[in-house]
Amino acid sequence: MKTMWFHLMSYPHLPADFRERYSSVWVDLPGELFDAKLAHAMYNDDLDELQLAAELGFDAICVNEHHSTAYGTMPAPGLMASALARATRDTAICILGNSLALYNPPIRVAEEVAMLDCISGGRVIAGFPVGTPMDACFAYSQNPSTLRDRWAEAYELITRAWREPEAFAFDGRYTQMRYVNPWPKPYQDPHPPIWIPGGASAETWSFCAEREHVYCHLSYYGYKAARDGMQGFWREVERAGRDRNPYRAGYLQFVGVAESREEAMKLYKEPAEYFYGNALHVDPRYGRPAGYMTEASMRAGLKSQVGAAAAKSRMNMAVDKKAREIEAIVDNGYVVVGSPDEVAEQLRTIATDLNVGHLLLLMNFGNMSRDLTEYNTRLFAEKVMPQLRDLFSEWDDPWWPTGAGPAAAEARSA
Repeated sequence: MKTMWFHLMSYPHLPADFRERYSSVWVDLPGELFDAKLAHAMYNDDLDELQLAAELGFDAICVNEHHSTAYGTMPAPGLMASALARATRDTAICILGNSLALYNPPIRVAEEVAMLDCISGGRVIAGFPVGTPMDACFAYSQNPSTLRDRWAEAYELITRAWREPEAFAFDGRYTQMRYVNPWPKPYQDPHPPIWIPGGASAETWSFCAEREHVYCHLSYYGYKAARDGMQGFWREVERAGRDRNPYRAGYLQFVGVAESREEAMKLYKEPAEYFYGNALHVDPRYGRPAGYMTEASMRAGLKSQVGAAAAKSRMNMAVDKKAREIEAIVDNGYVVVGSPDEVAEQLRTIATDLNVGHLLLLMNFGNMSRDLTEYNTRLFAEKVMPQLRDLFSEWDDPWWPTGAGPAAAEARSA
């Protein structure tokens, strides 16, 4: 089992009455709510937390991309990854990821990821999300009906640029380039492993299965809600004639560890309620643009997590309020909390049930303080992680960066 420390970098300073006063945490969030002085401390704390996770033995540290939102204040994941590449030695750096359809030309992603791979000595995982509708269609004004085609073309350009030793011309529908010849090339041959995150898309499942990429289910609502999505992915894997190697998949879970379940419920109550009450407060206008959900996904009866969050956001029903309170959050499996042994048992069950070998752990969520984040991370590393190491040990992981791990670091030093 690979354990990966994921940072969303939610803005922790929204006012207490944010949900009542403002229509959405995404797209039209007033700039007056952003305090650059507080953000200075926040970003540096976030980097320290990621570096601590690397020092404590997590297999990877993960960054991501979002725009015009307090949900995740990391519009340029490469900047964070660059700082981490210099500050760490053998931990994988997962960029989950670069929203390819938002780059013009997208060759910029090939260049930046190759630079990071060289700086880190081959420790990069390249994540290529299609992007949320709020980020892609509203903040960056992309047409939702052509978003996936634009993403697929960018993917072809980037991966070919990494593989081709000579300059070539590229004549796509959205990008035309007379000379494609990025310098540098990646440290890993032919390029870093590609992981594709998603919430629920039949096309993403089949794309990953057919092209041998890792599919990552990024969940707001816990493993119970993720079951259908993961089962759909494994059906596509079987249809493509691949094996059920659990390292073909990743899954994100919110986690809060304490010495007892009672203590965990007290410690993580405020940050969990802050996240589910504020960070997912999305105006429905932005969560479900026409054309974003593909026909295949609609026929499969799939529901976008973003759309679901947006739909719940404006409801005034008691059930919606309950789902934002800690007891319901934990009972529904949104956040796994408890003692180290309880958390380890729950995570083993989740990983086995979903058949996922890459466990992405969101251990700083909502408005969690730096001290509580460090406590959560240390306790997990010391008392939970050892109980997960043996899981899936019978499988190899060919989707892991070749430069990550102590042995690779020693080889580079030599």
